[in-house]
Amino acid sequence: MTDQNPPARIGLVAATAAGRRHADTLAAAWPHARLIDGDTVADALRSAWAGCDAVVAFLATGAVVRIVAPLLDDKCTDPAVVVVDEAARHAVSLLGGHAGGGNALAEQVAALLDARPVITTATDAVGLPGLDTLGWPVQGAVAAVSRAILDGEPVRLVADADWPLPALPPNVRATDEDTPDDGYRLLVTDRVVPTDGRTAVLRPPSLVAGVGASRGVPAAEVAELLHRVLAEAGLDPASLRCLASADIKADEAGIRSTADALGVPLVTWPATRLAAVDVPHPSEVVRAAVGTPSVAEAAALLGADGRAGGATLLVGKTATAMATVAVARHAPRGRLAVVGLGPGAADLRTPRAVTELRRAAVVVGLDQYLDQVRDVLRPGTRVLASGLGAEEARARAAVAEATAGRAVALIGSGDAGVYAMASPALEYADERIDVVGVPGVTAALAAGALLGAPLGHDHAYLSLSDLHTPWDVIERRVTAAAEGDFVTIFYNPRSRARDWQLGKALAILAGHRSPGTPVGVVRNASRPGEQVHLATVATLDPAIVDMYSVVVVGNSDTRLVAGRMVTPRGYRWRS
Repeated sequence: MTDQNPPARIGLVAATAAGRRHADTLAAAWPHARLIDGDTVADALRSAWAGCDAVVAFLATGAVVRIVAPLLDDKCTDPAVVVVDEAARHAVSLLGGHAGGGNALAEQVAALLDARPVITTATDAVGLPGLDTLGWPVQGAVAAVSRAILDGEPVRLVADADWPLPALPPNVRATDEDTPDDGYRLLVTDRVVPTDGRTAVLRPPSLVAGVGASRGVPAAEVAELLHRVLAEAGLDPASLRCLASADIKADEAGIRSTADALGVPLVTWPATRLAAVDVPHPSEVVRAAVGTPSVAEAAALLGADGRAGGATLLVGKTATAMATVAVARHAPRGRLAVVGLGPGAADLRTPRAVTELRRAAVVVGLDQYLDQVRDVLRPGTRVLASGLGAEEARARAAVAEATAGRAVALIGSGDAGVYAMASPALEYADERIDVVGVPGVTAALAAGALLGAPLGHDHAYLSLSDLHTPWDVIERRVTAAAEGDFVTIFYNPRSRARDWQLGKALAILAGHRSPGTPVGVVRNASRPGEQVHLATVATLDPAIVDMYSVVVVGNSDTRLVAGRMVTPRGYRWRS
């Protein structure tokens, strides 16, 4: 997706002056991108291939194909290649679309050059998640199972546990392992399993290896013991989430290099945390040496996040002369993304919000907000819509779905944490689920941008809805904002049933503001029917305001400059 960071090293190759100008545009935006020179353009392209994580070539596609064809090795290690035409009309993801990040890079290049990204990966073209884009290692007959998913053929999904997978199309059906079938299968397991030409295996990050060691342990000894333990237990190292140990082993080169070779982090815990974990094989000798009766078993159970309660010790501590290893399986945790959609316009919706919506298997939200994003959702996404007034039910439903192990997105307008769904959902979300907050452009920011710069100094957000907050509490807060000379933004300012609260709030502010203090009203910010109205504390007619409006009242310094509300920041250089 476009919110991903570009690869660490990008080589730019160009043959013409126009190509170099386009390359300069990318180099100016990305400090880690550089133009690669050579005696010939073919030499430059070969140098970029050998020394960079990705290549953007401003050449003809056929020329790039002929030059790099002899260099192709493996899609997991070859650099991504994006080709841009002479006029910078198209950015073609030529190689490494998924594994190398070529598709994402093509979108980023296109955005910078005002070009069109050309992505031909089949799953991307039809909006399906590629098996190699889920963030987990995938093995076996990946191409065959992916083709079956694309062609609508029945594919059995067999998972050891309820992992929070993204939406999969209806032809991928969850079954148990004993269901007889000789068709295509997608297994989700950390176990070593036999595969055939019709089976792909996703490796979830379920395993944590706890490692203890004597000082100066050789990396080869740690690695050999770890791989032997996993093999004897029938566990695949691709499912390792991390290695874990004690803090005093954080700099142990043999352990750290083993983690690096596996491509997983090394997580360490203080001895006091390890000592609090109940393990089957404690050792007083170990306690005397490092302050805890267990390193390997306790660290394996604590894992990456310190939640030993969700872990099962699969392999107790196993030792060699200088190393000790234990392995625990950590139960999957549901995933709840609380997503702010912004004020309404699609181009004010963040790329991260789109990524989370496409990652979710279940999307929960107000019906009118769901209508804004249905075109973004992947085929097979389950949508739970409800109307106004059902906020608590939506929050509970989203948390329940995540607690059941699913990947869930709970959506709200603006920013999900500002008078929206984040707080009611997180009141119910416990430690059984992972929560991801996705910020959005809230209504005050959208309104402020249309009005000018009214939020240039300290400001206060207040909701005038007394459905959940008693009016006397709201009144005290309005008074405090007035006395503190804050620019004041009113959400939920006026409805058919609540038609007097805005007038009362303005009267309170009028007691602390001059009559000419600017007031801005923005209705339907960034949506069809957008309206901007400027008035003053003395002249604003509350009747023009409704629930689609945001009201911004300036402070004592706010003024109109060329028809725009401006609240001076008071920078010292002005004096």
